[in-house]
Amino acid sequence: MDEYSPEAGVRPVLVTGAAGSVGAVGRTVVQGLRRRGLPVRALVRRDDDRARALRATGADVVVGDLTRARDVADALDGCGRMYFGMAVSAEYLLAAVTTATVARAYGGLEVFVNMSQLTVSEMDATRGSESHQHRQQWLVEQVLDWSGLPVVEVRPTVFLENPLFRAVFSSIAEDGTLRWPFGAARTSPIAAGDVAAAVEEILADPAGHIGRTYELTGPRSQDAAALAAEVSGALHRTVGHTDVPLREWLDDDLGALGLPDHVLQHISTMARLHAAGRYDRQADGMAEITGRPATGVADFVRENPALFTR
Repeated sequence: MDEYSPEAGVRPVLVTGAAGSVGAVGRTVVQGLRRRGLPVRALVRRDDDRARALRATGADVVVGDLTRARDVADALDGCGRMYFGMAVSAEYLLAAVTTATVARAYGGLEVFVNMSQLTVSEMDATRGSESHQHRQQWLVEQVLDWSGLPVVEVRPTVFLENPLFRAVFSSIAEDGTLRWPFGAARTSPIAAGDVAAAVEEILADPAGHIGRTYELTGPRSQDAAALAAEVSGALHRTVGHTDVPLREWLDDDLGALGLPDHVLQHISTMARLHAAGRYDRQADGMAEITGRPATGVADFVRENPALFTR
């Protein structure tokens, strides 16, 4: 597994979380790198239909557990670049520190791209308003900073595919309105495909990115009325918005999704931070990395019409 690939004259790129569900950033990164002709090793937890689809791209698919150092070492063997991404999980910190420790001992990486989160930029050692997941992500950034690895931090804001926005958007198909629990707050969600495009670009050509931190948001930060107007334009029909008390929305709308406890605590905290204005951010990381701005909400609606119509 330590031979250079004849495809591109470079060692394989290891992509973790390659079979992930929410946003499927890892899977999209694998597909994009393969379209470029780059050799990719995709690490998955289970050998299922998603793994078989990755193999169909020409990727080398390996099954492993990021919390197990031996699995990480086997997956990393012979690779030159790496993307670390993992679903929201109570084991995130263990997995990330295990991966960083193995990567540091391996000593052969050109770049280690870490998927973090925008809220981390506002955290410190003692601040406690963020979720358990946010706290883990902040700690991982500290570990990576100490590690000596050639790290690139990617900090996206909330994904449009996140359960938070899935709940906000779900009422559009039913009654033509956004159920908005964030009051007058503004937000700038980003499409997961844009985040994947940024990660792909860094992995394809790491020079110039090492040591950088990129914040990724949608093209504008806007309130419920502006979001509803964007959705209306994309659907060619009027979409309004209904203010909903945050507690009611958390209990009824988000609660109906049946999320695991750790994920629910994370998304609930994101909702509260939204209402407090903490997601009113606009950053130009997408343009810095890819040379183009992030796509907007209207583009997301046009690409996913089934989410907004019966």
